[in-house]
Amino acid sequence: MALLRCEFFSDTLRLSTSMTVILPEQTNHQIGMKNKKSLSAYPTLYLLHGFSDNDSIWTRRTSLERFAADYGIAVVMPNADHSYYADMRYGKRYWTFLTEELPDVASSFFRLSDKREDTFVAGLSMGGYGALKWALNYPDKFAAAASLSGVTDMVTHLQNARQTQQAFSAPLSLVFGEDDIKGSYEDLLWLLEKNKNRAGPKPMLYQACGTEDFLYPQNLTFMEKCRQTDLELTADFGPGDHNWNYWDQQIKKVLEWLPVNR
Repeated sequence: MALLRCEFFSDTLRLSTSMTVILPEQTNHQIGMKNKKSLSAYPTLYLLHGFSDNDSIWTRRTSLERFAADYGIAVVMPNADHSYYADMRYGKRYWTFLTEELPDVASSFFRLSDKREDTFVAGLSMGGYGALKWALNYPDKFAAAASLSGVTDMVTHLQNARQTQQAFSAPLSLVFGEDDIKGSYEDLLWLLEKNKNRAGPKPMLYQACGTEDFLYPQNLTFMEKCRQTDLELTADFGPGDHNWNYWDQQIKKVLEWLPVNR
């Protein structure tokens, strides 16, 4: 595998930003790495970071590069600050950057497939929210989406933050202001209902959360709501907390679950 840190200018954000990218490498002599046939365009996983991290964190805290080598898949990890992958009320347009600019920029630099069946998105915590939001708003673009310990009920999450003034309340106010996001493209539970009545292809969903995680109740709510739709959901709830020990195990499971032709 090749590991790259790519610095580039974003017209949407109007600043220089970065993405970390893992690319398949055809090799015969790397110990522990399988020799993969070179492809004209690689299946691609967009992998989103959490609230306190940046684009480098997945490669620093997990064995992602080693896991991905078995699948011949490219992994694109963008930087998104504290944005919750939204066009911030007081800040940058990270939703527009993520959904419109990033795929075009990444594809211009690297051999990435533009086929729906080869395109996936996943993330943890804030990134789990972003991954589901992206896939449920654009179901025709993704074959699969995965959330690990995700913020899956943003309406309740935002209400609690406003009432309790916790450490993450101030950044959330920059993202959403005082807006009511219920029934909007930011509301995952509403998006489930919207996709329930939608014709056309829908992404497979994977949801994992540890039973000791503070976001576990939210994830139960999402699972129950999703079970009332025709969306295909794989849920993995078991022992675990909001930490990298859990996410290192889960990202391996996500890669195994993805519909990638090996």
